[in-house]
Amino acid sequence: MTLPIAPMVIRGNVIADNLVEVGGRGGDLTFLTPNAHHYLDKLPLGNPARLADLYELSFDDILDYAEALGERLDFATNPYLQEACELSYRTSPVTPTMVKGSYMGLRNMLSRAAITEAVDSTVGIRFLEGWVRQKLIDGTDLEVRCFGARTLHIVAGNATGLSLLTIIRNMVLRSDAIIKAPSNDPFTALAIARTMIDMAPDHPLTRHLSVAYWKGGDKAFEERLYQPQNLEKIVAWGGYASMKHVTQYIQPGLELISLDPKRSASIIGRDTFASEATMREAALRLASDIGALNQKGCVCARVIYVQSGTDEPGLEKLNAFGRLVYDAMLGLPNTLSTAPKRYDPKLKAEVDALRLDDEWYRVIGGKDGEGAIICSQIPEPVSFATLLDDRTANLVPVDSLEEVMAAVDAYTQTVGIYPEQIKDELKDKLPLYGAQRIVSLGYAASMKWPAPQDAIEPLRRMGKWISNQIATPETSAAPWMRPSIEP
Repeated sequence: MTLPIAPMVIRGNVIADNLVEVGGRGGDLTFLTPNAHHYLDKLPLGNPARLADLYELSFDDILDYAEALGERLDFATNPYLQEACELSYRTSPVTPTMVKGSYMGLRNMLSRAAITEAVDSTVGIRFLEGWVRQKLIDGTDLEVRCFGARTLHIVAGNATGLSLLTIIRNMVLRSDAIIKAPSNDPFTALAIARTMIDMAPDHPLTRHLSVAYWKGGDKAFEERLYQPQNLEKIVAWGGYASMKHVTQYIQPGLELISLDPKRSASIIGRDTFASEATMREAALRLASDIGALNQKGCVCARVIYVQSGTDEPGLEKLNAFGRLVYDAMLGLPNTLSTAPKRYDPKLKAEVDALRLDDEWYRVIGGKDGEGAIICSQIPEPVSFATLLDDRTANLVPVDSLEEVMAAVDAYTQTVGIYPEQIKDELKDKLPLYGAQRIVSLGYAASMKWPAPQDAIEPLRRMGKWISNQIATPETSAAPWMRPSIEP
């Protein structure tokens, strides 16, 4: 059997030599890739002055390149995307219909208007195009500009679009990027990079992107690469263990931008139960937030606090709502959600055990590994709430919205809320407890890149913000002109 090859791309060059055999996450695919140790001296940009060719480009030039790339990332005609998609069926944590749907949507991320909106609302295009000048109250003229950086991106593999998002961010900042391809998505970034090489092999944006796969935790390799003379920033997506691993390399001159693991929740207000129509609408929206990406994203709802009340009538409403959510989840489009690829056996054992305890819990579905809705009959989440995954969510009854605050902490990323009007009551409180993103229920997976992420602005953090102070004694008080005093 011939094994597929995931080549290495180093600044416009495709490398498929010195191959070693590696396995994708989950053990479903073995592939060949260049031994990264052989190319360690070539991966870093080295002299940072080599970034200068990017500053010969205007922002409009970058947008022109992005638009042209978008045309070439048409799934129907791009053989690299087609091959990557086929191979990703085996490495991805989600099922083929979702994988293919995500590949088909990649080109939409490269629209001129979308990139312009995202950059202008975060960094500000003028700070990328030149020095922005202002006069301070003491008479000093201050100029500020955002420069690119030599950056390593450790990309998450639970969503195909993250590789392209990383490439777009690198382009607009005029940075040099090394992308460490993840084991559960080793092909997407490569497919995009190879498309860029075919399109414009000598373009500065093509020649400041490298993509490589190496096994995380290879200390001999990483100790040499993760050095300030090679890199200025590391952007890391990942779980707790991988984040702890990366932090050991951080030192003066090498900054970590951490997009670390989070959990998300939902809040269903009392007015949801005003009519059957509002219950069904909320159930469909919540099903979308639970089922999107088969719950593999940080944005997905896991524990849902429902203001149904905790008395007997309230629990009846909760259980009826849970059934509506389950039915709606099974009807979601297969590009958004399907029966899980491989239902976690440890989670299934916990869910099945709850079926024996119908005094404290009601379990709806889950017998066939399709996902389940667990309705707590007490105002507490299940003991295994941190394991909730594979379209398995826990509805928890509460009497007041204040009870929800104790469940929000620094790990809480997204909070979906319904009905919309209770947001005004909650949006100034939730952030105090740690919530980082508030959305209308049903839109958790609709991430907006002009918005902050994980309570930071990654694009701003990825740039280097440089200031230039212009002062003379005629305009600003000079330090050397201060009066002396007797000691």
